[in-house]
Amino acid sequence: MRPVLDAFLASTDARARIGFDPVEFPHRYTDARDIEVSALLAASLAYGRADLFRPKVDALLRRMGPSPAAFVRALDVSGAASLLSGFVYRFNVGTDVAVLLLGMGRALREHGSLEALFVQGLQARGTLHGALDAFTTTLRQVPMDALRAALGPERGLHHLLPSPLGTGAAKRLNLFLRWMVRGPDAVDFGIWKRVPPATLLIPLDTHIGRISQHLGLTRRKDLTWRTAEEVTASLRALDAADPVRYDFALCHYGMSGACPARPVPENCARCALLPTCRVGPRVVATATRRVRDATRRKSV
Repeated sequence: MRPVLDAFLASTDARARIGFDPVEFPHRYTDARDIEVSALLAASLAYGRADLFRPKVDALLRRMGPSPAAFVRALDVSGAASLLSGFVYRFNVGTDVAVLLLGMGRALREHGSLEALFVQGLQARGTLHGALDAFTTTLRQVPMDALRAALGPERGLHHLLPSPLGTGAAKRLNLFLRWMVRGPDAVDFGIWKRVPPATLLIPLDTHIGRISQHLGLTRRKDLTWRTAEEVTASLRALDAADPVRYDFALCHYGMSGACPARPVPENCARCALLPTCRVGPRVVATATRRVRDATRRKSV
């Protein structure tokens, strides 16, 4: 499987796909602190349709000025209320995002970076799940009474910053970690040097879940942390040092429509992953047989 996946990865035009991915936002910046702050904001709001969340993230970052890190370092409840009054995106309202921004500002002031805060949790808990749980729990330690008075009650805070982390795949948090830890390359930044890429977990979503089943990386159909662990374990057998390096290419293959939920025979026939796929060959064979049978009936 590895030669097939490596060839597939090499054939993916990652730069062309960045514009369809929330990673486009941190790519606007060069300072490491600006990158991590904009990245966590973008990843946290990257759910639902891209054409809906991208304008929300873009508007916030533009209002935050040239340095998102400097903005959140100086942010207080009054500033958060000014920035986020009237903000709504699906499950989330201004208070939810204010918690995230104020939490990041506090982390930068007290720890110097989001990386340092995450590493503290990783060292204390010893697992990636525990580290992410500690990370989100600490970010949420902000003055809630004052925020509620200024912006109203929170609505989807647990969706934005889950604490406790629970059994879900935590796709957006693991996506943020992938951006920060692996690389640098055309997509990921590799600015967090104290976390090895080998510890990362695949950012599991519907596209990765479906393609992982097709490739035999998992038999599980749920989008849970356990399934993400199983997919990552399969990928770790291919590349122990960097198991999630195929994530961007595979995810965007699904996003592009090349590998839809309902297989398309024409797509399967020309798919670079066909030699290792458990679904595509059967789809192609069935379509070929139907065409052959139809041709025979016409000739009779």
